[in-house]
Amino acid sequence: MSVSARTATLPRAGTRQAAPGQRRTWKLGAWWVFVLFSLGLVIVAGPFVWMVASSFKDAQELHAFPPTIVPVRPTFDNYTTLWAKLNFPLFFFNSLVMAVFVVGANLLFCSMLGYALAKLHFVGRNKIFLLVMATLMVPSTVTLVPLFVLMSALGLVNTYPALILPFAAGPFGVFLMRQFMLGLPEELLEAARIDGASEFRVFFRIVLPISYAPLGILTFLASWNNFLWPLVVSSSERTTRCRWRSPPLRLARMRPTTACSWPARRY
Repeated sequence: MSVSARTATLPRAGTRQAAPGQRRTWKLGAWWVFVLFSLGLVIVAGPFVWMVASSFKDAQELHAFPPTIVPVRPTFDNYTTLWAKLNFPLFFFNSLVMAVFVVGANLLFCSMLGYALAKLHFVGRNKIFLLVMATLMVPSTVTLVPLFVLMSALGLVNTYPALILPFAAGPFGVFLMRQFMLGLPEELLEAARIDGASEFRVFFRIVLPISYAPLGILTFLASWNNFLWPLVVSSSERTTRCRWRSPPLRLARMRPTTACSWPARRY
């Protein structure tokens, strides 16, 4: 036998030969992982699937026993009530406008302050950062009444600016942007400065495009689901003023004003 044929049959150095029953045990363990993840998927996605399926049921089928997973008689009456009678497109538009402007303002102001605290060197930088962090310990309920008094004095109650301005910037966004920008390499910024880019151009062309995603997603979700402040600042019950409400606020006000169409049960 030649040397090349003999070396071809030898195992490579540093490789580990699997035992005869090891591959079978690994496959059995993979099946258990698959079963556990499938069970977790059912637990997490089950309520959402049930909610969507129940939205296509009428009241009698919704309270039937035993319950049905797939609607027997699908209907769009629930969606017709939401979109036509309760004017939900207007409330979705309100939340969209509020979320878009709040996200844009946070990306601009929080990113600028975070960039200054992370990459610019000036006297009192650490003290300003400590002051920003200290404001995180102030509960939002403490500033609720002063903000409402301010909005009322400015004549902004029941307007879009009242829904947007109090959330145009926040300490959490500044902290998030500052911590993210600390990880940016200085060589990248110095290369732009050597090419003649100003500090504003470095920020808007290099730093902001690679750092806006985390803050944008978190701010959009918080603004879209905001309930307490829209409830306070758009509290007028007049029809001409109700147009400033958001979907969470409208859903909360549906229960006392809308009759429940539950079918009668016999016990």
